[in-house]
Amino acid sequence: MFGWRRWRDNRIIAGSWLDARRWDVLVRRIPALRRLDADQLEQLRRMAILFLHHKAIHGVGGLALDDQQRAVIAAQACLPVLALGLDWYRHWHSVLVYPDVFVADHEYMDEFGVMHRENGVHAGESWDEGPVILAWSQIAAGGAAGDGYNLVIHEFAHKLDSANGVANGMPPLHRGMSRKRWTRTFTAAWDDFRGRLEAGEQLPIDEYAAEAPEEFFAVLSEAFFEIPDTVRTMYPDVYRQLCEFYRQDPSG
Repeated sequence: MFGWRRWRDNRIIAGSWLDARRWDVLVRRIPALRRLDADQLEQLRRMAILFLHHKAIHGVGGLALDDQQRAVIAAQACLPVLALGLDWYRHWHSVLVYPDVFVADHEYMDEFGVMHRENGVHAGESWDEGPVILAWSQIAAGGAAGDGYNLVIHEFAHKLDSANGVANGMPPLHRGMSRKRWTRTFTAAWDDFRGRLEAGEQLPIDEYAAEAPEEFFAVLSEAFFEIPDTVRTMYPDVYRQLCEFYRQDPSG
């Protein structure tokens, strides 16, 4: 079975338009990828090709996506699972991309059984076992800047977080990782982050991290890959936990 899968994957990769020359052009556009060595970049290219083969990336709201735009999304989506494997994304099938931020309308039931309805402007969403939704304007502005903001990594971190059934700031941890240590580390950092914001401190990490534990995990994940030295300096214990979970050390 595994031999057949490897043969199939190799055929898909060999027949892809995303060859080494086009891949080099793409890598130069995305600062977070430049920290990878040659072997890692080739592995990421192969994963991005398979991602493009197995996932449907559709433009919506009048957006016509080209192959290069899809590849930009796929490369950044695969970065968090570079050392984990694409099976972490196996329970859903599509990515929807709006040209710009969009209005989302949701209903939800609170802990008392009361239904609420809310709508607001969003740059991205990640639905449990459903699609990832992204705004292309934010992808183009964020991923190319290398400033810690990366919408694609943020939303795909939510996908990893919800792989245990619920997005709560704790993805399924690997064997040998401690749930208690993860909870203690992230709770202390989140409390510290919110306290510093309330005190009026200007922080180098997106203040949206203060919204909820799941947002703290997603924001710290995008910062981990975009500005790893900042995360390691501010919250070294969080940085170590993220290294263990993603099995990468972008600060090197």
